[in-house]
Amino acid sequence: MGQTGIRLRVRASRGLVLAGAAAAVAVATAGLTGCSLQIEEAVCGGGQYPVLAVNSGGGDCVPDGEEPAQGWARYPEGKVPEKVGDKWDLYWSTRTLDGKGAIVELPEGE
Repeated sequence: MGQTGIRLRVRASRGLVLAGAAAAVAVATAGLTGCSLQIEEAVCGGGQYPVLAVNSGGGDCVPDGEEPAQGWARYPEGKVPEKVGDKWDLYWSTRTLDGKGAIVELPEGE
């Protein structure tokens, strides 16, 4: 009976090792194929749209159907960030709109 108990423990340990190895292979395969398990976060929640500060860095979200407050503006059509870190989110991290609606570079550090 003592040997049977040892064999069961060895088999159980072997199963855990195989499960761990299978998980490691799955993660490595995902990394090599360019597949990622990255979670994308929306810039604004449902029922809201993003706005940016005029003549300054920064952004906010406004409820659908409401206009932005003074000092804030809608993003130009076709240049609206949707996900944190997407093309337009990165673009607007170094730019803003001036008081006339022209796209301008943000000063360093802003």
